[in-house]
This record gives sequence, C-alpha cells and structure tokens, in this order.
Amino acid sequence: TIMIEDLTPQEFQQLIENEGNILIDVREKSELDICKINGAINMPMSSITETFSDLDPSLSYSLYCHHGMRSMKVANFLLSKGFQSLSNLRGGIDAWSREVDNAVERY
Repeated sequence: TIMIEDLTPQEFQQLIENEGNILIDVREKSELDICKINGAINMPMSSITETFSDLDPSLSYSLYCHHGMRSMKVANFLLSKGFQSLSNLRGGIDAWSREVDNAVERY
C-alpha cells in the first residue's frame, strides 16, 4: 500500500535536503508573502484540481501548508491521481518555524 509520509519538521527537513524531492507550498499567494520555505513551488489547494496535471506522478513531492491539514488533503488528492511518493509536513510551516527555522515568520 502506498502511503503519505506524515513527517515531523526535523524528518521533513532531512527529506527535502535530499536531491530530487520537489517542495510544494499549497497555501494561498497572500500567505506565501508572509513566509515560505526556500525552494518551494506555490500550488494553492484552491486550484490544485487544475494544476496537478503539470506535475509528474513518478517524482517525489513534499507538501506543506500553514498547519498541515490542507497539504494532507492535497497529498490525498494526488494519491488518488496515481502519485506514489508523497510526504506531508506535520504541523505545517508553523511547526517548521518553531522547531527548525525560527527566522520563518509565524502568523
């Protein structure tokens, strides 16, 4: 069974430091203006049903949002579309700011 990896901020950091993992921020543009994780591609959850076809299902994707709920919904949607390597940042960028990089602004 293919599962979405729900990772702690530390585990997520290790994963995205590896080559070949594509980082996707599913928050809205207005949220991205406040803070983001460097290297992330913005694909808001609100438009993912149109934009997911731009992604290659054979690649690995790491998703995050503000608190981890929207990115998990998007990961489940991608799973239903045949994507196989998906990870979610548990607690979202808020947890990332607290536990990994406090230079990332919280909101």
